[in-house]
Amino acid sequence: MEKKKVDNTVFYISFVLVTVIAVWAVAFNASFTVVANAIFAFFTEKFAWLYMLVMTAFVIFIICIAFTKWGKIRLGPDDSRPEYKTVSWFAMLFGAGMGVGLVFYGIAEPVSHYVSPGAGIEAATPEAADFAMKSVFMHWGIHPWANYAIIGLTLAYFQYRRCKPGLISSILEPLIGEKGVKGPLGKIVDVLAVFATVAGVVTSLGLGVLQINSGLNYLFGIPTTLMIQIIIIGVISVIYIWSAVSGVDKGIKLISDANLYIAFFLMIAAVIVGPKIEIVNSLLNGMGQYVNHFLEDSLGITAFGDNGWIQAWRVFYWAWWIAWAPFVGIFIARISKGRTIREFIMGVVLAPMLGSVVWFAIFGTLGINLGVEEVLSLETLKSVAAAPETGVFVVMEKYPLGAFLAVVTLVLLCTFFITSANSGTFVLSMLSSEGNLNPPHSKMVLWGVVQSVLAVGLLIAGGLKPLQTISIAAAFPFIFIMIASCVSLVKALKEEKV
Repeated sequence: MEKKKVDNTVFYISFVLVTVIAVWAVAFNASFTVVANAIFAFFTEKFAWLYMLVMTAFVIFIICIAFTKWGKIRLGPDDSRPEYKTVSWFAMLFGAGMGVGLVFYGIAEPVSHYVSPGAGIEAATPEAADFAMKSVFMHWGIHPWANYAIIGLTLAYFQYRRCKPGLISSILEPLIGEKGVKGPLGKIVDVLAVFATVAGVVTSLGLGVLQINSGLNYLFGIPTTLMIQIIIIGVISVIYIWSAVSGVDKGIKLISDANLYIAFFLMIAAVIVGPKIEIVNSLLNGMGQYVNHFLEDSLGITAFGDNGWIQAWRVFYWAWWIAWAPFVGIFIARISKGRTIREFIMGVVLAPMLGSVVWFAIFGTLGINLGVEEVLSLETLKSVAAAPETGVFVVMEKYPLGAFLAVVTLVLLCTFFITSANSGTFVLSMLSSEGNLNPPHSKMVLWGVVQSVLAVGLLIAGGLKPLQTISIAAAFPFIFIMIASCVSLVKALKEEKV
């Protein structure tokens, strides 16, 4: 039997693109930073309204789909059942979708909004504390997960129900046809997905390494140096490449499960040593404000006033979640075979949203409470907000068992770090192997090494932020790809006999 020839076009083009961008970012960091900032400023200033509109539309769309007659359709044959237990499934999608970000920003972002709230609110007041909680619930709540679910659901449907390759381009087939998917347009879409994934994962790797190094320095006096950061990347790279090569069933699932248990333990411990009543009140009050002001905040952009805070925070987050949608969506689709559409949406959108909200209510309150009780000065809180990599340890230290909690946080950082990297490596290997659900080990090792080398190079050049910026700008076309995927999904579902 003749062996099928593998089309490596996406792999070669994306590999060259990533290499060129990496060389530019590392060797000519100053010009790269200027260009990245200019492109990002253009999109966030001129198209802030579009980001606000489409992210709200994605929330409405995905919830509506859950409650239609199509909700009972399985992502696979009618007799298929989930491959993974619900706990492991949730652990994997939660680790891939948020990962290091929860630990990195869990204290720093609420504190940042408390000391520098939006226009018209006085800093370090009860009103600023309320604003902080409402804002982080908005940024890390239902919007990002609805955004991930758009790509994840559409891809899982076509992948398992229609037996299409695990590629972003596959979801456009109802609109552009099979020739279009296999042609230049389909290749461009998949190459953009590879670039967005590499940039997103590398940025997370860099942020994670900085925080791990800061934690080691704060707890054990290990110096914060480039050499230490390179060693951290080297050690963790071996683990995440091994876990990716081991496959979803073994390495990735194992570390994701550990993530969930460690995160749950840390939350419980933080509640026990922290201000319990304030945490509960922050959660309830924050949820109330989040729900009451949901539409207002989702579409809140002024025509003539100052949109500086909106662009710096909300529009930035919406753009960042869209940039992560290809990577997270593909991974979620990969682990969701056999679930019904309704089960998928409830699991991907509501469960992680609640987990994120509880996380920020606990750790945000830990930070803000120190300002309210005047344990930390306003200037110290501003430094916590400005340096998230050390802020979490500064705050933890002020509570009973602070050193122990800081060690647990450090361990969780490492496991979240590994989870994001191994799922990213797995997705990159799928994208560059014609959507193969079990891509070759050689490509996993190659992409794993590429991500680590790029992270090291950018740390040397001091260019993590510009890479994040350029990845968000480059992901702008995914707004239209995601809108098209919604149309594709509805068009395909209309053919189902339900």
